[in-house]
Amino acid sequence: MKTLSNMGFAIFGAALVAISYGLARFTFGLFVPSISAELDLTSYLIGIIGALPFISFVLATLVAPLAADRLGARNLAVLSGGFGVGGLGLISQASDALSLGVGVFICGICTGLMMPALTAAMQALVSRAMHGRVSSIMNAGTSVGIIVAVPTVVFLADAWRLTYTIFAVLTVMGVIAAWYFIPSVSRVVPANAAPPPPITRLQWSRLVRLSLFAFAMGFVSAPYWLFAPDLAVTLGALPPNQTGWLWFAVGIAGLGGAVVSDLADRNNPPITQALMLMMLSASLVLLAASPSQLALAMFSAMVFGLAYMSLTGLYLMTGIRLLPGRLSMGPVLPFLACALGQAVGSPVVGVLVDGFGYADAFAIFSVIGILVAILSPIYPGHIDYWAEEEPQPLPAEDTGLQAAYDHQLLDEDGEPIEAASEETETA
Repeated sequence: MKTLSNMGFAIFGAALVAISYGLARFTFGLFVPSISAELDLTSYLIGIIGALPFISFVLATLVAPLAADRLGARNLAVLSGGFGVGGLGLISQASDALSLGVGVFICGICTGLMMPALTAAMQALVSRAMHGRVSSIMNAGTSVGIIVAVPTVVFLADAWRLTYTIFAVLTVMGVIAAWYFIPSVSRVVPANAAPPPPITRLQWSRLVRLSLFAFAMGFVSAPYWLFAPDLAVTLGALPPNQTGWLWFAVGIAGLGGAVVSDLADRNNPPITQALMLMMLSASLVLLAASPSQLALAMFSAMVFGLAYMSLTGLYLMTGIRLLPGRLSMGPVLPFLACALGQAVGSPVVGVLVDGFGYADAFAIFSVIGILVAILSPIYPGHIDYWAEEEPQPLPAEDTGLQAAYDHQLLDEDGEPIEAASEETETA
């Protein structure tokens, strides 16, 4: 195994996330117009198939922490990549709804296993003082993967089988690199780290609220991920190869999501949650209102990408903060809830599209998003209106993703273990 520097691992992790999240999971919507036309699939069937990778993502995420401990980071990353190769390859050869559904389901397993493998490797390879920055860079890999997929749509819009074959080949390269660069150990914990304290009733209350908001956001975002390109083609008569620019805009704007979520943690998370969810809802209506104008459609995609990535980053930070010492649970629950929301939202929007058309379906989801945004004062941020004790804003040095990681490991006195004490860490 070749040892990577902190930033080297961050870039490598972002590349694997780009493959597993960007290519294997979120680019499916780009090819819905071509796939549905060739395989003669209704919107309802596309909605069902679109829900499958989110269901498999949830199932894989539930077993990933145990798998990381048993298999180690390297083997789990390779296993994740193997599922990606199989799923992408099967999609490229799909002949009907069943084979297509199996392929996207397998891709969801790839997505669910990859981030836990990288997180375990990060704990073993990366200085704890760099965990926040490395995590931000790796999370940006989703946007990078979406951007990478754009040229294949622009130039190979109707050749979706060839495109997915290319994605499978890229994933094979990722599997080989994972075997070479990722260590076999699962994680490194300081010898003087105390076990996490029991979860209190207040923590459970905040986790439930966080998970409900994440579920709602996933539900509201489902139409865009699955049907935005098809809407532009069907309602706006946009050429299929031009829909790739929507995902390009999503990816570019999504790169700013890490910055927004970090700033939100330093200021007022509930207000940011409300603003970003309103923006996400507005992007649905904007696309439905102007699908024939590429510039406005791309602006809608930029609004969506910034809002979606900002919200996922905010949920990640909040989850880490709520459960110190439980990295296998705190940040995982909101992502599971988001995926469940997308799994529920995908068939629902498929039914609405078949029954009422794209414009009305997107408008209904937009209204739901606005209603949820109004409830944002109960979001479990620094200013928690449902907390049992008086809320206290955190000082600037205790905010941000790195600060959230710094407070994960506590000593016997309940104080954060300084990163400088890494010399005493043992496996």
